[in-house]
Amino acid sequence: MATMKNPTPLTLVLTATGKTGRRVAARLEERGVPIRRGSRSAEVPFDWDDSTTWEPALAGVEAAYVVYTPDLAVPAAPEAIHELTELAVRSGVRRLVLLSGRGEEEALRCERIVQDSGLDWTIVRASWFNQNFSEGEFHDLVLGGEVALPAGGVAEPFIDVDDIADVVVAALTEDGHAGRVYEVTGPRLMTFAEAVQEIAAASGRDVRHVQITHEAFAAGLLEVGVPTEHIDLLNYLFTTVLDGRNAHTTDGVERALGRAPRDFRAYARDVAASGAWHGTLQA
Repeated sequence: MATMKNPTPLTLVLTATGKTGRRVAARLEERGVPIRRGSRSAEVPFDWDDSTTWEPALAGVEAAYVVYTPDLAVPAAPEAIHELTELAVRSGVRRLVLLSGRGEEEALRCERIVQDSGLDWTIVRASWFNQNFSEGEFHDLVLGGEVALPAGGVAEPFIDVDDIADVVVAALTEDGHAGRVYEVTGPRLMTFAEAVQEIAAASGRDVRHVQITHEAFAAGLLEVGVPTEHIDLLNYLFTTVLDGRNAHTTDGVERALGRAPRDFRAYARDVAASGAWHGTLQA
């Protein structure tokens, strides 16, 4: 009697439409790795707010890239990560790569849950993304010519999302990364004002950084309809996390990939050449 072959194991990529997820998914597909894209709109949907979607998304999965939204810093994250990790173990997942943040107590709790799971795990602990200025929260501010943030003079080693994706793909597909915590940063410290100056120089735009209070920041977000919980998260990141505790570079990219991380200046040059900063803010 002929035996049936087991289906090819899948790699699940959560938030596959996000900054890191879509890059990880694309890189895995380029390598010929069978993947399942995890998002609310996927063929097999995954929704952090609907735990009934988790088990179908994990079916047949051998490795998973886990990104919790909106951020591991929120109070609900540890319980969700605990539940998902236990389900991953029961579903036969063998390898899990978790995207984490620097200096966040809730994120550290989530890391420990994954580390204690019995899975082959890798933690990728990232600094603020370069791409927030071109694909995310600060893009409209750049287009408007005024990046008004309560950032102060604290320096941050901004990391390129492409470097994060390369580290994640290595951890998902190569030996030697299990049990490692890769704290990944860019190669130099920059204040938000310095980052905006580099964007202005690369793009030729008249764009400047403006220091505002946390109260004014929250009020502005509320006025344009940003949900209160997201405002609270951003204020947490700008106060508790951006207080100097992370004002140092690390060698995580070099340890994982054997090369230096990409510099912010190269990122700004390439984004400017792509035209992402050529438009104007639409009313």
